[in-house]
Amino acid sequence: MTDEEMISGEVEGSQIERLKAIVHRLRAPEGCPWDAEQTHQSLVPNLIEEAYEVVDAIRREDYTHLKEELGDLLLQVVFHAELAEEAQRHDLEDVARVVCEKLVRRHPHVFAKSEVSDTKGVLTQWEEIKRKEKGEGDDLPYLHKVGEGLPALLAANKIQKKAAKVGFDWENSDGVIDKIKEELSEVEAELESGDNAALEEEIGDLLFSVVNLSRKLKKDPELLLHEANVKFISRFNEMEALLSEGELDLKQASLEQMERSWNTAKKILGKHP
Repeated sequence: MTDEEMISGEVEGSQIERLKAIVHRLRAPEGCPWDAEQTHQSLVPNLIEEAYEVVDAIRREDYTHLKEELGDLLLQVVFHAELAEEAQRHDLEDVARVVCEKLVRRHPHVFAKSEVSDTKGVLTQWEEIKRKEKGEGDDLPYLHKVGEGLPALLAANKIQKKAAKVGFDWENSDGVIDKIKEELSEVEAELESGDNAALEEEIGDLLFSVVNLSRKLKKDPELLLHEANVKFISRFNEMEALLSEGELDLKQASLEQMERSWNTAKKILGKHP
């Protein structure tokens, strides 16, 4: 089978191999100028965007588009593997081999003789194996590199979860709610003081505590904030439509008119638009 036959799909074969061939061709001298210019660094925004689009399709339970979005994410993996292969560091086979070996090592209860049988034990075992793999002994801080590279909201959730594993946690959500009230009062105090640096610190503490509440209630803070964003946009759009019915646009409307239309929009759309 020639490369052209593989790329065109005229001959049945591995679609992963076909994708690799297409990306290789795009990077070739007679390929696509844009693809040829890309680097690991330039592709980072694309990688993040595609990952979030996969998440969005899952949240919407749009399984038709999920297949497409997973394909776009897979393209990013193949593209980065192509770049690494060009630099003679590793290829897609090496990437797959590393993750296969990692999965086998970290699941000794499936592939070896570990006696772990419940989810809690599996997660504890996973963390122990992970620390050994990375050469992280007892001399390193427990939270060493936890959440590193993640967006702040996701990092806060991960940090809190790991701290809770060793018992550093609130007994119940009441304690977290009290902490949120305490942090809010400290924000108010710094607003009065005019100390901008202290105000920023207290707002950060307040956000961290709100993430803690969602974690304690076994809710995903990223998902909750996403749903709040969607709700706000839906209500805002409805408010804008109501204003236009009165021949007003957003620039012309007063705050009082917007608030009145906002409240009407909430009634029209209900609590969960």
